[in-house]
Amino acid sequence: MNGVHDMGGMHGMGPIQAEKNEPVFHAPWEGRTLALTLAVAAWSKWNIDAGRHQIELIPAAEYLRMSYYEKWYTRLVELLAKTGLVTREELTSGKPEADSPKATPPLTADRVPRMLANGTLASREIPGAPRFQLGQQVRARNMHPTGHTRLPRYARGKLGTVDRHHGAFVFPDTNAHFLGEKPQHVYSVRFAARELWGDQASPRDAVYIDLWDDYLEPA
Repeated sequence: MNGVHDMGGMHGMGPIQAEKNEPVFHAPWEGRTLALTLAVAAWSKWNIDAGRHQIELIPAAEYLRMSYYEKWYTRLVELLAKTGLVTREELTSGKPEADSPKATPPLTADRVPRMLANGTLASREIPGAPRFQLGQQVRARNMHPTGHTRLPRYARGKLGTVDRHHGAFVFPDTNAHFLGEKPQHVYSVRFAARELWGDQASPRDAVYIDLWDDYLEPA
């Protein structure tokens, strides 16, 4: 999915302005948005990759205008409606419809600390050895899917070297669209800066990207 969300290497976005002593949240509604996102996720109506893809579906002009948590809020509203947890009318009015069923939330207050401490594991045990070995040269596939992917656009078709093997994890490209977890090996691949950005880049710099088997091919 070649949308504006994949900004790596793009020009014209300006420098990153680091905020000294930046607070965790700049306004109370940001904290509430995070809390609502975590609480509603307990219904298991979607997964983290589907959530990421929903943000990618925000129209480009809106995506560039929005702050970080505005994107989170927009995603949450759309997923609530898509999965039937609320209706569009309820979102507009802020009130439940008269005949809407009432359900007990799966996440209760006493379970919150344990949920935050444990998170949701994406690692999996799979049969078979890794396809690629440490030190092996690989090429990131030149692929341009219309759905979700974690292979950044600037690395596609580029040569890199396997630096580390992380184990096996759920494959985002299928999981985002509820097509199965398709777990596979994940590697940290080192790309020389000049391979990615050309001769103007520093010869001492490199970028390390975590990539799944399906993103890679032997060089």
